[in-house]
Amino acid sequence: MPSDPPVTEPGRGAEALGILLLSGRHERAHYAFVLAGSAAALGRPVVLFAANAGCRALLRDWSRLEESGRDAFVRFRGVAGIGELREAARELGVRLIACEAGLRTEGLEAADLADGVEIAGVATFLQATRGAQLLSV
Repeated sequence: MPSDPPVTEPGRGAEALGILLLSGRHERAHYAFVLAGSAAALGRPVVLFAANAGCRALLRDWSRLEESGRDAFVRFRGVAGIGELREAARELGVRLIACEAGLRTEGLEAADLADGVEIAGVATFLQATRGAQLLSV
């Protein structure tokens, strides 16, 4: 007789969320932070891993994103911009990781990353999100 499936504790396993941000476009980076902040606000642990051009979203000056001027339009429409979303995500405990190889590939410097951003590789992301729901944007 089959047993009941294991019960996942809140904030663990399937409740966790891993977001892989590969794109350097404002629209995708913006939504990665919308997803991260929303999930964290619901009590889910979240890891946002930025690789390649996506690493630009984790720079102190994220205006190096493609179409970064779109942020002013988003804010004009009453929606939080990347700066606000990123800060909210950080305050809610979202783990922000910039891919070490991605930084090198894009010619970005670790010193230019925003406060609280870790540098690590894919193995760290996969270990941190083992059993989690994964999204790629």
